[in-house]
Amino acid sequence: MPKNKRAPKNPALNKANGCALLAVVVVVIGIGAAMCGIAGVFMLLNNDASATPAPQTATLDLAYSPEKDALMQDLVARFNKANYKTPSGLPMKINATKLDAADIVEQARAGKFTAINPDSSLWLAQIDAGLDRPLVGEATRFAVTPVVIAMWNEVAQVLGHPQKQIGWKDLLTKARSDPNFKWSHPSTSSASGLLATLAEFYAGANKTRNLTEDDLQNRATLDYVAALEKTVRYYGEGEAATIDQVLKSGRSYLDAFIVSEQMVIYFNTKSAQKLVAIYPVEGTLWQDHPLALLEQPTLTNDQRLTYRRLRDFLLASETQKLILQAGYRPVDLNLRLDDPASPIKTANGVDPAQPQTTLQMPNPAIIEQVQAVWYLAKRPANIYLIADTSGSMGEQNKLTQAVDALNTFLDQVQGDRDRVGLVPFSNRVYNAVAPQDVSKQRAALKTQVSGLRASGQTALLDAVQYAYDDLQKRNERDRINAILVMTDGIENSSQTNLNALAQKIKRTNQTGVPVVIFCIGYGNDADWNVLNTLAETTGGFARRADPETIRKLYKILSTYF
Repeated sequence: MPKNKRAPKNPALNKANGCALLAVVVVVIGIGAAMCGIAGVFMLLNNDASATPAPQTATLDLAYSPEKDALMQDLVARFNKANYKTPSGLPMKINATKLDAADIVEQARAGKFTAINPDSSLWLAQIDAGLDRPLVGEATRFAVTPVVIAMWNEVAQVLGHPQKQIGWKDLLTKARSDPNFKWSHPSTSSASGLLATLAEFYAGANKTRNLTEDDLQNRATLDYVAALEKTVRYYGEGEAATIDQVLKSGRSYLDAFIVSEQMVIYFNTKSAQKLVAIYPVEGTLWQDHPLALLEQPTLTNDQRLTYRRLRDFLLASETQKLILQAGYRPVDLNLRLDDPASPIKTANGVDPAQPQTTLQMPNPAIIEQVQAVWYLAKRPANIYLIADTSGSMGEQNKLTQAVDALNTFLDQVQGDRDRVGLVPFSNRVYNAVAPQDVSKQRAALKTQVSGLRASGQTALLDAVQYAYDDLQKRNERDRINAILVMTDGIENSSQTNLNALAQKIKRTNQTGVPVVIFCIGYGNDADWNVLNTLAETTGGFARRADPETIRKLYKILSTYF
């Protein structure tokens, strides 16, 4: 990254400015206190009750993005342990909460936080979008990391690494020529996914800066991006979730995927199998991890001072060393990336001399258009909803909850490119509805879902096999094919067995149409061995049907579609 883009403010100057600001605040507080005292005297003379002082707090409620969880927990603990105080003697404290970027935006706008630290400044504009006055106030960055294509070392060598620089063109050529090649990037609801998509558009336009609306509408650019997106195996919830899955499943999960450089370092310190970071020759964009103050109506001067103290703490030399050790590139240019103690080195699969080309961040209007165009360019989905209506689902309102979740899911399916089908089952599969464009049968599906009743036994595996076999027969490789299972997981009536089905899926997913399975388990009796086996065999997930999961079900799954 060019030095002038990473250079932090002078720490000494920051400190001096902070001290001067502190002095001003002390004076202002003193004057304010005197004025309040005079006002109090007049109120007493008029026999009125004295005004209750506004509650004062120096505690910041901070939301941060999940990929830097360990680092932020450490830094916040160090800050709180330092026992900083405001001039009035209030302790400066940070209450930190880990949240996905979309939740940070939503909850910041709802007034739940006084400071945020997402993975990218992209989200700051989304917080302020449509507001009468900006909510995002002061902001600074304390760590940066480029977005890279992570590959297994042997895969990268086949493409010519390290003798030549690899880019999006090489990835596209490999994916087109090898049907078994699996790569992924997160959806544009995550920073790494959106920044990667912007890089694809830049590559398609053959530019490194000034991406325009004309570029987004150019047929050659659109064809290039669409070709890349059609080779994506599936999307995902974000880079932290992807790394966790790769750590669990190893080499069989994906051949290549989009993450930030820091995540490659993290993986290589945890696994004997090694990844390498590919910095696309066409250029890349950076996550800049801004620390931003939110100008909430309840924000106090003491909280503002706590924000500034936290900012200075994060920019201090000793903290910047901790940030470097965590695999991020510090903004303190006095810290050398090629120092022997630095984790940013080829032994960890990364290159401190890269990237050689940094792309210009487009303006918010262009970014918004890229997200919209991506939705039209990305692979559409075939989705089978599998609904357990066995007698056990009638207990503890499990079927009622599942019906509500399915109806909510159907309401939230966007556009008309995705196809949705339904497979109800108890002793056997019954009244199955084949996938069609959701706009054509949304209402009919909702009517059928609302009429589901609980009775009989549980032929869960037969239902999964029915949906899986139908997706294979359709053989629509240009679509992402998915199965969503909602059940209490107590299998007792299927003709097939778990091991046979899992082996069949594992084998056919390699030679036929890849299908990803997601399982939502209801109640305390859910058979997690069955649900986890079905999900993990395909790279999906199994989760408990708690209120948060159900509320966010479509949001979570749509990142894969």
